[in-house]
Amino acid sequence: YTSQISVEDAAEQARRMGVTFGIAEIHSIVNSFMQTLYPFFGNSPADATEENLQARARGTLLMGLSNKFGNLVLSTGNKSELSVGYCTLYGDMVGGFAVLKDVYKTIVFELAKYRNSLSETPVIPERVITRPPSAELRPDQKDQDSLPAYDVLDAILYAYIEEDLGQADIIAKGFDKEVVEKVIRLVDRNEYKRRQGAIGPRITSRAFSRERRYPIVNGWTAND
Repeated sequence: YTSQISVEDAAEQARRMGVTFGIAEIHSIVNSFMQTLYPFFGNSPADATEENLQARARGTLLMGLSNKFGNLVLSTGNKSELSVGYCTLYGDMVGGFAVLKDVYKTIVFELAKYRNSLSETPVIPERVITRPPSAELRPDQKDQDSLPAYDVLDAILYAYIEEDLGQADIIAKGFDKEVVEKVIRLVDRNEYKRRQGAIGPRITSRAFSRERRYPIVNGWTAND
């Protein structure tokens, strides 16, 4: 699934940057996946599994283009998404370089606005910045359906990752207890995903690739 407004925004973004724009349909690929998996899935209700097949189909096509033409695929995940695992392993995480790997989502917005301020004609369409973020794997999907607002999420992540604060200390800052518990649980649970992500630059004091590596098989949590 990709909304028409996203197609329009992508085309306009490509035009402003002077890069080639094209559309590759994935319907037949995803349908083929579903037919192949049906003997195993049976009549199980649809969930994130089917949505993630879309991301993996896109990732396969991008890597195919990379192989054929020798171009480097840029992974688009940012630090907020990678922290809580809001990304698809072998899907949107594919790529040779993750430019935003150590950049929180709120900073991504600020960087976009800053880049636009450098030129008379904005390079990034305003709608790309102001539209509610979405993984777009189903109609009307928004990031905030699954995550706290990014200003809240990033503040909790900063306290947990950069400041190395524990759950109780973060809650004492005034954040909702259930939200803090959920965010910390997601960060700890998704270390295995981050270990498999593309390399990228380090811009913060605690990058996942070096300064902060959490045990993948650790079963203890702050609620134990």
